[in-house]
Amino acid sequence: MTAASSPLRIGLLGASRIAESAIVGPAQALGHRLVAVAARDRNRAQVFADKYGVERVLDSYDDVINDPEVDVIYNPLANSLHGPWNLAAIRAGKPVLSEKPFARNEIEAREIADAARAAGVLVLEGFHYVFHPLMDRVVEVLDAGTIGAVREVEVVMAMPAPDDGDPRWSYDLAGGALMDLGCYSLHVSRLLGRWCGGTPEISGGRAVLRGEQIDESAVLDVVYPNGANGTLANSMVAGEFVFSLRVVGKSGSLYAHDFLGPNRDDRLTIIDSASGAVSVEHLGSRSTYTYQLEAFANAVQHGASLPIGLDDAVENMRYLDNAYRALGLEPR
Repeated sequence: MTAASSPLRIGLLGASRIAESAIVGPAQALGHRLVAVAARDRNRAQVFADKYGVERVLDSYDDVINDPEVDVIYNPLANSLHGPWNLAAIRAGKPVLSEKPFARNEIEAREIADAARAAGVLVLEGFHYVFHPLMDRVVEVLDAGTIGAVREVEVVMAMPAPDDGDPRWSYDLAGGALMDLGCYSLHVSRLLGRWCGGTPEISGGRAVLRGEQIDESAVLDVVYPNGANGTLANSMVAGEFVFSLRVVGKSGSLYAHDFLGPNRDDRLTIIDSASGAVSVEHLGSRSTYTYQLEAFANAVQHGASLPIGLDDAVENMRYLDNAYRALGLEPR
């Protein structure tokens, strides 16, 4: 926030686990207010409010969205509910910070984007990693040609299995490893197209299923216009959390040890192939989510530009739909 800014008054849809790191901590760090929350179970919302200092518990998501004391909406609901409630917030004229993916498929994403443009309402899909200095530094290294022409991209997105009743295991709730994790690996692979002659094409993939349509793990192969190859590995049944990015160039490589959570590991390792020299940089452990909320608030309050927008959100959903088709599965 700038000195002239007043705190944002944030309304929360649902009492989700991700909220503590994605909105509660950042709001407290930046001096914004959590003014209202609603959940399917009011008691759960009350426990959440008591724990995190949310000022009021309301009866429904509609009540939060239409509350005149709420400036912006944070939407961390199940994937299948992102689209409908993003649209509801847009109709109420409330800017939205939506957890990714901000819709269940490309068709719904276009509907949201069109509605947001028509209403002049800001909607930001929460790819928080792009706001951190770690990714800024990755861009600088690639722009400088430090590792030479890009030849290979490897993204690993892995996590231990959610509980059996988690929405990520439900097709009706738009679950699956690609929806939860692959949205990130596809997003960063698209971002890297800037140094690979253009955005990648999905050339193949393989998945392990849990049930008929739910991918518990999936690997996507991509190819870039300059001939570079990419491997995007996504697993919701791994033994540990791994969110890494490796880019191999003609003369070296870079490795972001945890590009999704530099608050856990902020290292960027750069290797020179010819000399074998290894450089390790630390880019700061301030949360990606704090940077994201800071940028979102500046956009809402001052019209500041953002590095990603509606076109990016629609395009990423198009890639997700195509990724599921490449696996022989149905888009969500």
